[in-house]
Order: sequence, then C-alpha cells, then structure tokens
Amino acid sequence: MADNISAVTDAEFEAQVLKSDKPVLVDFWAEWCGPCRQVAPILDEIAGAHGDKVTFYKMNVDENPVTPASYRVTGIPTINVYHGGEVVKTIVGARPKAAILNELSEFIGS
Repeated sequence: MADNISAVTDAEFEAQVLKSDKPVLVDFWAEWCGPCRQVAPILDEIAGAHGDKVTFYKMNVDENPVTPASYRVTGIPTINVYHGGEVVKTIVGARPKAAILNELSEFIGS
C-alpha cells in the first residue's frame, strides 16, 4: 500500500520518532478503518515528495496499543507530527491532500 512509509512499533517508537533530529509524521491507522485507506495513498505521495524534510511512519493501533494510548489517540486516522520528542501537530480524520499539505506546510515548506 504505502511504499514511501515504513511501519513503526511501540518498541521502536522512542528511538525512531522521539529521538529523531528532524520532524516525524506518524499515521495512526488500522486495517478495519475505511478513512485510513483514503489517507494512506495521499500520505505516501507527500512522503515521496517531502521525505527529505520529514520522516514518515505508520503505526497499526491494533498491533501497537501503547503509543496511541499514551498520546490519547482515540479516533483514527490520526496524524501526529513529532519534533524534539513532542507532538507539534495533530490532524484527526481523513482530509484531502491539499488540506494535509496546508497543515504540514511549516514542516515541508510550501
């Protein structure tokens, strides 16, 4: 499905996401989530174009319950951007590509 986006697990989250030098976008999703399937190809395109500025990961909330719970991810899809170990942006729900790009503009440039 998403060729430009690697999966990240609860076990890897701190090292891969929180300790990253550059901003990291995490797409919280699940197999049964229809809107998640709408967002995935959009994020894959954005990752392909802007992966040099932001690292992109996806996290299956059913397989990795600890991280979503600790960040109060209650609805999916939820996209969190982390920088310096903190959440700096949250996008909840499926959005069109233009809206997601607009939300991410401070990280990817326009």
